[in-house]
Amino acid sequence: MDIREELKDVKEIFQRLRKKDFSGNAGQAVKNSSYQISTNVVAKIGSLIFTIVLARIILPERFGLYSLAIGTIAIFTAFTAMGIGETLIRFISKSLRAGKQEKAKAYFSTLLRWRIYLILVMALFLAIASYWVANYFYQKPIFLALLAGILYLPLMSLTAFFEAFFMSLNNFRKTFFKEVIFQTVRFVFVISLVLFLIETTVSNKLFVATVILGISFCYLVTFLYYYVPSKKVPLVREELRELSSLEKENLKKFLLPLTATALSGIFFGYIDMIMLGHFVSAEFVAYYSAAFNLAASAGVILSFAAISLLPIFSRIKGKALESGLKRARRMTLLLSFLVMVFVFWLAEFIVRVTYGPDYLIAITPLRILSLLILLLPLIALYVTFFTSQEKTKIIARLLISTTILNIILNYFFITNGLQTGMIEAIKGACYATIISKVVYFSLLLVSRKTK
Repeated sequence: MDIREELKDVKEIFQRLRKKDFSGNAGQAVKNSSYQISTNVVAKIGSLIFTIVLARIILPERFGLYSLAIGTIAIFTAFTAMGIGETLIRFISKSLRAGKQEKAKAYFSTLLRWRIYLILVMALFLAIASYWVANYFYQKPIFLALLAGILYLPLMSLTAFFEAFFMSLNNFRKTFFKEVIFQTVRFVFVISLVLFLIETTVSNKLFVATVILGISFCYLVTFLYYYVPSKKVPLVREELRELSSLEKENLKKFLLPLTATALSGIFFGYIDMIMLGHFVSAEFVAYYSAAFNLAASAGVILSFAAISLLPIFSRIKGKALESGLKRARRMTLLLSFLVMVFVFWLAEFIVRVTYGPDYLIAITPLRILSLLILLLPLIALYVTFFTSQEKTKIIARLLISTTILNIILNYFFITNGLQTGMIEAIKGACYATIISKVVYFSLLLVSRKTK
């Protein structure tokens, strides 16, 4: 295939989007990608709005406790995923393309059993560890909030499982509307609940636990949104047969690298918060969380343009691929740089307008973390590039190594900064995050040139 033909494929993708022509396999891929990007945009913007409104209402101390509780529960929940969602999509899609409904049902049932087993184990671990984590590691009143996570964990995990199931059926439209429902219900219900609670004399520990239970209810709504119609899916009604030992072994082999990537990703995202929770007061956790949410949200939203290139990168090779990558990099770099400069110079105004005067200590951390606005879209672009070329093992190796680096750097910078004060400790967490991301991006660049 010459370059003209490859560029013709790229033009065809954009024409399909403009004309809403999603016929055939290529059209289905473009349609799915469009829905997935829309879902991600709704999720990120919805989460940012919810977090900002919540933080303004409950003020730094309670917001810090909430951030710690959610982050800790998220780590336990990550151990129930273990790459099962991606495996479900891969193996059910493959079975359905081959017309093997019974085999698809077998994969569905097996992976669901594994997920339920992991949920039970991790819920038990969370119940056992909650008291020690809250009272000895964090030394903060979030014991009841972590216990509330015993309900949060299975509902969130099962929702994610059935979301992956519908994605395996090429029903990405349903996942989009699920996200709209979740963001709407969470904002209306939880914010209303919080407004009611602040009028009472409820303690901090009971307050945060009630908020976690409120979010759990929102996941119950979305779980039922998936579960009820899933009973009507033809393959679910198929007679159940067990997978052979070889088929189960193949599942486990596919799961292993995905598990490493997923766990590394979740630790990369939360380790700074977890370590800060051990060393600083809840208010300073809140300041860091406020700054990180603003910078990371801007970076992730800008990353969606890079993610949208996946179906295009997957179909082109050679000089056309290199040309497409260079153009995307220039565009991403320019836009991200402008937004980064904007956030850096207007950090005080942004914090004051979004979170309010109670969070002004977050200004300096936001200026440091504004580099994420430049780094995250570029990282997303190269991760998309490697994914499109089926080189996900490279991503897994780099993510694991930089996660370990991130843990070491966080400990070093936080403990050294703490000798001066808590504000220096959260600055240290910012430095650790930025350095880790720079190293990760640099290794992606080196890997692309050497492969």
